[in-house]
Amino acid sequence: MSLKEQITEDMKTAMRAKDSERLGTIRLLLSAMKQKEVDERIELDDTAVIAIVDKLVKQRKDSVTAFTEGGRIDLADKEASEIKVLEVYLPKRLSADEVMVEVKAVVAELGASGPGDMGKVMGAVKAKLAGKADMGQVSAAVKAALSGA
Repeated sequence: MSLKEQITEDMKTAMRAKDSERLGTIRLLLSAMKQKEVDERIELDDTAVIAIVDKLVKQRKDSVTAFTEGGRIDLADKEASEIKVLEVYLPKRLSADEVMVEVKAVVAELGASGPGDMGKVMGAVKAKLAGKADMGQVSAAVKAALSGA
């Protein structure tokens, strides 16, 4: 079963269970997926779905930070619960050590050295680790690897 089919089935399950919070979040995800399909006239594969989920999770994390700073804990809690629903559809995340190992392998493979190669390395690492790691963490690992090289 593809990820897209799994999400649709989860929506039906949430409907039957009358789980309105989960249902709303899943509908939001399905809407974003449908929008991407219509805009680009493509059929989404699992990789594209993971990219959409990753983007939505990042937006929610940014919102949690903003709401917390603004004193709106109620809204921050709502966004945090949506993150939990969305993260179910992401593959297992790599640890910081695993990310660093992958980054060092790409740096060695490209023969990169110094901060000037940051863009080249980030492009390669992003393609390799899309959906598997937080890109903020990846960026920090690339900076560390290039400064130590």
